[in-house]
This record gives sequence, structure tokens and C-alpha cells, in this order.
Amino acid sequence: MKRLLLTLTALALAAGGFAQDFPAANRAMLKVKAQKKYLMLPVEDNADGANIQVIGKNSLVKSLNVRLARQKTDYYVPLEINGDLTLDIDFWGENKGIEHYACWKDMPQSDDFNTQNRERFRPEFHHTPAYGWMNDPNGMFYLDGVYHLYYQWNPYGSTWENMTWGHSTSKDLVNWTAEKPVLFPDALGAIFSGSCVVDKNNTAGFGKNAIVAFYTSAGRNQVQSMAYSTDGGYTFSKYDRNPVLIGDCPDFRDPKVFWNSEAGLWNMILAAGQEMRIYSSKNLKEWEFESSFGAGYGAHGGVWECPDLMKIDNKWVLICNINPGGIFGGSATQYFVGDFDGKRFTTNQKETLWLDYGKDHYATVTFFNAPYNRRIALAWMSNWQYANQVPTNQFRSANSVPRDLGVFAVDGNYYCSAKPSSELLKMRGSAIKTPSETCEIVVDIKKDTKITLSNSRNEYVTISYDKTTSVLKFDRTHSGNCDFSPDFAAETSVKVPGGSRQLRIFIDRCSIEVFDSEGRVVMTNLVFPSEYYSKIAATGCKTTIYQLKK
Repeated sequence: MKRLLLTLTALALAAGGFAQDFPAANRAMLKVKAQKKYLMLPVEDNADGANIQVIGKNSLVKSLNVRLARQKTDYYVPLEINGDLTLDIDFWGENKGIEHYACWKDMPQSDDFNTQNRERFRPEFHHTPAYGWMNDPNGMFYLDGVYHLYYQWNPYGSTWENMTWGHSTSKDLVNWTAEKPVLFPDALGAIFSGSCVVDKNNTAGFGKNAIVAFYTSAGRNQVQSMAYSTDGGYTFSKYDRNPVLIGDCPDFRDPKVFWNSEAGLWNMILAAGQEMRIYSSKNLKEWEFESSFGAGYGAHGGVWECPDLMKIDNKWVLICNINPGGIFGGSATQYFVGDFDGKRFTTNQKETLWLDYGKDHYATVTFFNAPYNRRIALAWMSNWQYANQVPTNQFRSANSVPRDLGVFAVDGNYYCSAKPSSELLKMRGSAIKTPSETCEIVVDIKKDTKITLSNSRNEYVTISYDKTTSVLKFDRTHSGNCDFSPDFAAETSVKVPGGSRQLRIFIDRCSIEVFDSEGRVVMTNLVFPSEYYSKIAATGCKTTIYQLKK
């Protein structure tokens, strides 16, 4: 064993600038001599994880979890190295022959990290991270012509871990620019979901128009923390008196803060187990509990998460994401229409309503300060049942297309509508005869309608609408690669309140989003065909296909 260790050390120093030792069956110590900007960590998605304590100058620089390659390397992620470091690695799970793991064979250093798209399923006009895992959209706000989107991000792999706030910006909700991440794990824990506000009147004392972020610190407990930005949201300083709110239950997270002009105060709504709790504040720092909502309403098959609360026209809409317990299994977004007086939300709604009737729409939240008082929503376009297993490597997950929310009534019942945001119309190019990888299909319904999208591999999806029953269906059971999860192949359906006259179908490589043109229902579903759907067969309707260009 001693001779083997000496040989490995010599090879490692020659190849990657590090020396290693194995003090225990599940432990490794690496001394890294910094030669370039990054140490490239080899990742194997199906491997058990490992914790890496990064130590520099006798201090802990950071702690991260990564699935270091054991049998083979799927891809690399960059660990920035500013000076010589020691890595103390603790491998999880069953460990045999640790000294022979694939990660030791190729852990190079590099001054560059190539994020050029290498994935055939990466969407063209949906937001995605440059690399790594992404889930919930966070902290979305609009200021000075720019939409800011933060998101749950793992910098060290394409599966969930190391929750950090990634950051992207856009001027049109379609073209996104990757910015530097803004919030990193600290002594209170990982950085879970939350929201941002523009403090126009300096109520918190951080400055006029300071961006104030609220997020869940997820460590030994879940508590609410705050950070602020004085440069428009590109960098943040954490509040030195965090946490600002401590709860009394394990699942206590995802604060959504907004200015209530009618009450003249700030409100916060956050998830606590299977209810939502509402708080108020004058200064964003001190919060008073007002009420809770949830008992006896909606679906309760899982934990409530990622709330939002907003006034649309003369009604209030409370968004409640749930996992599991969604209408078609796994995660989904339910909502309630009612009234809110700054302290208590009430509703007469008895039926459980869903903001999207597909399988892949979760963690829906809206932009703070959107122009013209628009309620623009984005969702995470995946499902917790299989999000870690979808067939991509460089990145995992995209956001839905932006949607403008509204309220409409049918037979005395109120519903939340979701229309494709007007910015999407600007992408329309010329009409084409057959579908492309990125296109919009407008369907004018004449009678019972059936649309089949297919390719030469006999892979297909069907979208149908029964004009008598007003039932819309989407079947992806033969859509392509469904084998990565038993929960993926599925048919979803919904009765459209008030019926439908026209559908708008957005196709973007790995996703199909079906909107009633009035926003009465939406279906969002992922698909992974071996080649794109180049054929269309339609009955009972007129179809117009538009090429989409960013």
C-alpha cells in the first residue's frame, strides 16, 4: 500500500498539481498547488456524493458536496483556486478501493471553463443556467429596464446540492445574460428560495432603491435571512443580524415579500409545513405574525412551498406550490382566489385549482415591480419525481416561458388565467408548413380536435380537445425517451372553464407548452424525442405554424 501511495502521489503531482493520501477507507486528503484558475472536478452523476472541505492558510475556505467520479467521468465542474489549498474529502456510501477511483486519474487545472452549449435538449428561448443544476426561480424583480432572475443553483454538478443563488438578466424576458452568482452558503446554511423587493422609500435604511433580498438559510434549522444590494442587484451584502425570522417547524421557508399599498406596509408570506403564514413590517427588518392560511383548503398531499400573494384587478391570488401531491403526481402549483386585508387571506373557493395542468410546472413566482403593474410569472419546468434523472448532463432544468397572470370568472367562480407574455409575439417569424425544433403552433378549433406531432422514429405526442365536454388532453406516453423514470410517461387532462376556441402551442426542443389563447388553462410537459417532431397531423381545426427566432 505504501508503494502504491507513493506512485499515485508522483503521478498526481506530475499530471494535476496535487498530492494525495488516504487516511481512512472513506477519506482522502489532497494538497493542491495552484497552477491555474480552476481545479476541474470530475463528476459522475450516479455516484454517491462526497463532502469536500476546502482549506487555505489554516482556515476553512468553503465546504461543498460533489459526486466525484468513481467509475467514470460524466463531465467536469470548476472549483476556483486562489492559492495553494488542501482538500479534505469524505466519501459517502459504500467505498471499496478508494485509491482506484476515476477522479484521481484526471483532475486537471485550467484557466478557462467552457460553457458553450453541448446539449441537444437545451432550449432555445427558455432560460437555462450556463451549467449545473437549477430549480426554483428566486428573487425576481424589474428595475431600470432590466428583469433580474435569481435561481436555486448547484455550481458543482447537475443534480441538486450546494444551493446558491445564481443570477441572470434580461431586457425582453427571452434573451438572458448569465451574471455572477450573488448569495453563497454560510454558517447559517445553504441559500434556499426567496424574493427581492425594490425599497423605493428606503424603509430599511440601506438606501433609496436598494434591492433587499429575503431567503431561507437552510442549515440545522430553516430560518429567514436578509441581504441588500446598492448596485442594482449585481452584488449583495448579508444583513449582519441574520436571521430576521425563526420558525417553529422543520419546513419553514421561501419568503415572498411585497409592498401592500392599501395597508401602507410590507407583507411577507412564507410556507410552514402545510400552511402559509402571513407577516407584516414597516422596515423590512422586524416582522409581526398576522395569520395563517391552509387548513381545509386545497391539496395537502405534500409540503407547501414557494408562495406568492398578489392583487389582480379586484381579487387577490395566493399561489401555493406543493410537493408531492400534484394533480398528476409529484410537484405542481395550486392557487386560491380570494380577498386580503393586509392581515388575513380569505376565500370561498372549494375546488382545488391548478395554475398548470401539465407534469412540469413548479415553484411559480412573479416579478416584483414589473412595468404597468403586470403580474409576470416564471416556473421551474420540471418535476421532483424525475428532475435529477432527465437525460442532460451539462445542465439540468429550464424555466417556463413568461406568463402574464389575470383573473376571470365563469358561472360565478373565479379563476387565475395565464397567457403567454406579449414579448413572445416578437419572436414570431414567417409561417412554415411543418414544425421545427422551436416553433409556435396556433390552433383554431372548429370541432373535436386532435393534433399529433411525430418524427420518423415513430415517437409522437397527441393534444386533443373535446368541444362537447371542453376537456383538453396531452399524451406524451410515446414521446421519445421515457425510460429514465417510471413517472415520466403520462397523460394529463383538464376541463377548460368556459371552453376554448384557440390554442397556442410553444415547442422548444425538450418542452411543449399548450395555452388556451385566453389563458384559461395551460399544460407544460417535457419531452425527449430522439429527433425533433417534424410532422403534424391535425383534425377538427386549422393550424398555423410560426418559426420562432430570438
